Amino acid sequence: MEKIKNSYETLFIVDSDLGEEAVRALIDKFTSLIAANGEIEKVDEWGKRRLAYPINDKPEGYYVLVNHKCEGDFPAELERIFGITDGIMRSMVIRLDEKAIAAAKKAAAAPVAEAEEAPAEAVTEE
Repeated sequence: MEKIKNSYETLFIVDSDLGEEAVRALIDKFTSLIAANGEIEKVDEWGKRRLAYPINDKPEGYYVLVNHKCEGDFPAELERIFGITDGIMRSMVIRLDEKAIAAAKKAAAAPVAEAEEAPAEAVTEE
């Protein structure tokens, strides 16, 4: 029997004071961990940004957003690994609602389809 895979959104903030190579190593570590336990749909690196409030007296962090699908027991393990990894300032794993995702995709595609079907209006000069 095939296990059900849910859609998740994972956001984590890496300490940008570690240096470029260490930040890249942590990003690669977690994206490969997610890929090994599911399938990655999109990795969006927001880059170095100012935090809303200082974390450990640091005003900036490197943000990474990963959209992925995996089985239901993996996010708890992922959060545990985030918690024990040095260099991860904050992390969050959220399960996405499949119906909301489908509705958003349909709504995004509707204006494009209407624009393609609408005839071009002639512009007249007076």
